[in-house]
Amino acid sequence: MGEQFWSSVTQEFSDLPDLSTVTLVTVRLVIAAVLGGILGYERERKRRSAGVRTHMLVAVGAALFVIGPLQIGMQTGDLSRVLQGIIQGIGFLGAGAIMVRSSRHQIEGLTTAANIWATAGIGVIAGLGLEATAILSTVLVLIILAAVPLILPKDIENGDESGPDERR
Repeated sequence: MGEQFWSSVTQEFSDLPDLSTVTLVTVRLVIAAVLGGILGYERERKRRSAGVRTHMLVAVGAALFVIGPLQIGMQTGDLSRVLQGIIQGIGFLGAGAIMVRSSRHQIEGLTTAANIWATAGIGVIAGLGLEATAILSTVLVLIILAAVPLILPKDIENGDESGPDERR
C-alpha cells in the first residue's frame, strides 16, 4: 500500500523528472520574473497603477502558459493558439489600466497598458527559452520608456497631440 502511494506521488511530480529539467524551468521562470519586475519598477517609480508585482505576475504567468505546453510536447500549431489566448487575455488586463477622464478630455494608463502587454511578450519569450531575446527586449522597452519622454514635448507625452495652438 505504501509503495502504491509513493509511486502515485512520484508519478504526479514526474513533470520535473531530473535536475536538468528543474534547472531549465527555474531559469525561465526566474528570468521572466526578474525582467517583469524591472519593467514594473519603472512604472512604480513613476507612480503608475501597475507596479513591480503586477508586471512580475504577468511575465511569470505568460511564461507558465508556454512552459507547460512545451513540457507535454504540444505541437507548434496548438502552441500558437495558446499564444493567441495569452495576447487576448492580457488585453483585458491592460484595459483595466486605462482610464478616460472625460472632464479633462484625457486618457491615462495607455503606456502602462502597453507595458503590461510588452511584459507578457517578454514572459512568453523567456518561457520559450529565448532568454537573450527576452533580456534584449526588456532593455529596448526600458530605453523607450526612458528616452521618449526626453525627446518629446511634455504635452505630446501626456497624450495631448493637438499642440499648443489648438488647445483652448
